[in-house]
Amino acid sequence: MPGGPAFFVQNRIGKGGKLFKCHKFRTMIPVKNDEGSNAKKGDKGWSTVSVAGDNRITPLGAKLRHYKLDELPELWDVLIGNMSFVGPRPDVPGYADKLEGDDRDVLKLRPGITGPATLKYRLEDEMIAEYVFQKQKEGDTRDAQDIAEEYNDTVIYPDKVRLNCYYYRHYSFVKDIQMIFCTVLGRKMSYAGEEI
Repeated sequence: MPGGPAFFVQNRIGKGGKLFKCHKFRTMIPVKNDEGSNAKKGDKGWSTVSVAGDNRITPLGAKLRHYKLDELPELWDVLIGNMSFVGPRPDVPGYADKLEGDDRDVLKLRPGITGPATLKYRLEDEMIAEYVFQKQKEGDTRDAQDIAEEYNDTVIYPDKVRLNCYYYRHYSFVKDIQMIFCTVLGRKMSYAGEEI
C-alpha cells in the first residue's frame, strides 16, 4: 500500500463498552492535515463513513474492501479475545455512544468479524455511493461526504442496531455457522424475516 503501513489500526468499542485496537489491512492513502501529521476526527478529510469511488481508496484497497479481505487481520483480534467470528461489527466510539436503552444490549456481545448486519450491508460502500449519486442528481448541493454521513446515521446505522439487537435476543449457534459460510461464499441467507 503506497504512502504508509500495510495495516490500519483503529480504536473500536468492544464487549462491555471497552476500547480495543482493531486491525485491518489499510485500503486508503493516509490523510494528512496542514502540519503533515495523520488527520484526526474533525479535520477536513476525516470520516468514519466511506463511499465507493472515494479518491482516498487505492485500487488494491477497493478490491480488498469489495471482497472483505481487508478484514483478515481481525483474525488476530479473535485470537487474543477482543473479537469473535460472529457478532455485531465493533463501532467507533462516537457511534457506540449513541446507543440508548435496550439498544445498548449489543455491547454485551463480543464484536464479530461477520454478523447479520455485516451480511446485509456487505456492499455498504456501493449502497452509500448510489444514494449520494441519486441525491446529487436530484440537486442536493451538499458535499458527498455530508450526504453519505446523513444516510449512514439515519438509515444504515439504525438498521444495523436493529439487526444486532435481534441477534442478541435470538442467538443461534446454527445461524452463526450459516453466517460464516455465507460470508465466505458471498451468499445471502434468511434472517429475522428478511434476506440478508
